[in-house]
Formats: sequence, C-alpha cells, structure tokens
Amino acid sequence: MPTLPRIDSFAAELTAIRRDLHAHPEIGFEEHRTSGIVAAKLQDWGIEVHRGIGGTGVVGILKGNGESGRRIGLRADMDALPMQETTNLPWRSTIPNRFHGCGHDGHTTMLLGTARYLAETRNFDGTVVFIFQPAEEGLGGARAMLADGLFDRFPCDEVYGLHNAPDLGPGEVTIFPGPSMAGADFFDITIAGYGSHGAMPDRSRDPVVVAMTLGQALQTIVSRNVDPLKSAVLSITQIHAGSAYNVIPGEARLAGTVRAFSDEVRALVRERMRAIAAGIAAAFHVEINVDIRDIFTVLVNHEEHSRAVAEVARDVVGADNVSTTPRPKMGSEDFADMLKAVPGAYFWVGHEGSVPLHNPGFVLDDGILPVGASLFSRLIETRLPVSHAR
Repeated sequence: MPTLPRIDSFAAELTAIRRDLHAHPEIGFEEHRTSGIVAAKLQDWGIEVHRGIGGTGVVGILKGNGESGRRIGLRADMDALPMQETTNLPWRSTIPNRFHGCGHDGHTTMLLGTARYLAETRNFDGTVVFIFQPAEEGLGGARAMLADGLFDRFPCDEVYGLHNAPDLGPGEVTIFPGPSMAGADFFDITIAGYGSHGAMPDRSRDPVVVAMTLGQALQTIVSRNVDPLKSAVLSITQIHAGSAYNVIPGEARLAGTVRAFSDEVRALVRERMRAIAAGIAAAFHVEINVDIRDIFTVLVNHEEHSRAVAEVARDVVGADNVSTTPRPKMGSEDFADMLKAVPGAYFWVGHEGSVPLHNPGFVLDDGILPVGASLFSRLIETRLPVSHAR
C-alpha cells in the first residue's frame, strides 16, 4: 500500500501549512503562534484539545470506533533553531535568527495531516493522543510535558515519533530496536586565574594556558578511559577568554557536549572530567568549576514497537525502502524521555536534498509530508484495528 489516497488529496494544504510555519519560526517555549495554529486545526476537525501542557505544548484526543480502551500517542516537535536561514526560498523565515533548520515544521505538519485523516475516517478502535511538543532543541520540552503530567493526564499504552532524514533517499525508512540515539550532557567549565600585563606573565596565573592544557587533557578521556567497544564523544565547542592584545585575563571558559549510548559511560566521562579539572587546578594554582548537565536521555527503541513500525513502513513505502539494520546516531533527541516512560519507537524518513540538518541552507522536501502522515496513520489503524465481527 503506498501513501494513503485521502492524505494525498490534501497534500497541497499540508504544504501550505508547513510553509506558513516555516516562515514564522519560534524557538523553544515561545511557540505561541505555532501552538495556536495546531490547536485551531485540531478543533476544526472535531478533536478534543488541551493547551499549555509543559508550557506551549498541545495535546489532542481522538476516539475511534469501537469499545477498546487502548491508547496510542503520536508525537511531533514544534520548535525552531536560533540560527539564520540562508535558503532565500519564497517561504523563508521572516524572523531574524530563527529558522526551522531541523524540519520540526514538517514534523508538526505530518502529525496534523495524521490528525485530519484519522478524524475524517475513524478507522480505528481505541484512542489516539496527538502530542505536539515544545522545546526539543536542548531546552527540555519533553521533560516539561512529562513533569506537567503528560502521561498521567493522557495515558498511553505506546508512543511513536519520527524525524526527517536528508541523508536517506526519498521514501526510505530506518527503524531498529535498542539504543538508537545518544544521550547527551552539556558542560560549562570556568577557570578562575589571576590576570596581569601581557608582558609580565610571571605575575599571572594564566587561565588561557590552563584552558589549553585542560582542553587537550579532556580529549584523552574517550581514548584512554572508555571501553573501545563502546562509543562516546567529548567535544569542546566554545572557548572564551580575554579582551585585549596586551592583557592576560583573569578568567577563561570552555563549553561543549558529551555523547554516549549508555548511562554508565556518561557517568564515567563526567567523573573523569571533574577529576582531571581538579588535578590541573591544583597543578596551576587556579580554581576550576565544572558544571555538567544531563540534557538528553539515551533513546532506546522497544523491540515490539520497532517491528510494528517496520511492518507498516513496508506497506507504505515498499519493503526495499525499509532498513532495520542498527545504525545508532550520535545526535540526541528528547523523545527519549517519553520512551523511558511509555514503550514505543522512533524512526527516520528520508527525503530529497543533500544539505544536512542544522545547516543554514537546509531545505525540507514537502514530498515527505504525505509519507510521514501515512506512516503515522497506518500505525494507528494497524495497532488499533477495528473489529468487523458481528
């Protein structure tokens, strides 16, 4: 079965919605316009709407035909990135330093397409919970919704999410069980030294030298402490120090991220970072403060639900376009927190284009919209089948 004809019939409307969202991007916990559009569309289709979940989140509730008490959640993220767009498309961002450079406008639109289709057909027995989540890009939107009682107020037996993938071919789907995306920490390290004239370094406790030494030492953690058969990444992505050519500053700051596929490895890296920083602080007679924050949980797909996605994908895009070979990604995704609370799966859908996500020139192919909506819709119809027995 290809994409659903009914969804194909309103694909142009989905494209219009997606391009409107793209032109008016909003970053995490500021998705007021976006959530308003989502809520209005759901209400127009007769879906029960709840707003303000976890800040700007929206939840829609739709009951199908029959008496089943089973409930399935479908989730899409709504936020944009704080970056400038360089595509120059007619529907490019109209807001400076705001850009849907990860395709969340597409995810939101695909779930809206699913909601419209299911509201019109009701060819399922049970309840669908449409979860429109704010602030996925490192700001903790999933955790905010969970803390606001998401699954207590709107219980789900299973939950699914998806992401567009320009690194896959159009219509290709990747899904596999087990650890699929890395957990992530963000860190800030502050080195408090003692400044002096640049011509008198002997009178300083130079935090710049300490920062360079510490930066190199931190790079030994993965190569010399982590089991070579377990993947991890430690990247220093920011260095800040100084304001003049002839002044040794009193402070330097490092920042970055740690990624790994197990909580044990993440704990090891944190411990080694703090220990190395303490040792270097003692050696250079400076103070070093290390702040490490758990931002993303390791995303673990469940076996049964990964199989369900693969079966549906074979129907929609064809067996040759479905990969179940494990290819974990070092990128992170806060849907992981929802999968920790409720079993389910997260999958990737390919589309035209070669520019990677989070690049200022990224372009989402609107051809993916009916594909994603069809996959979500068939998941519901397959997992919540209507009984025709009399």
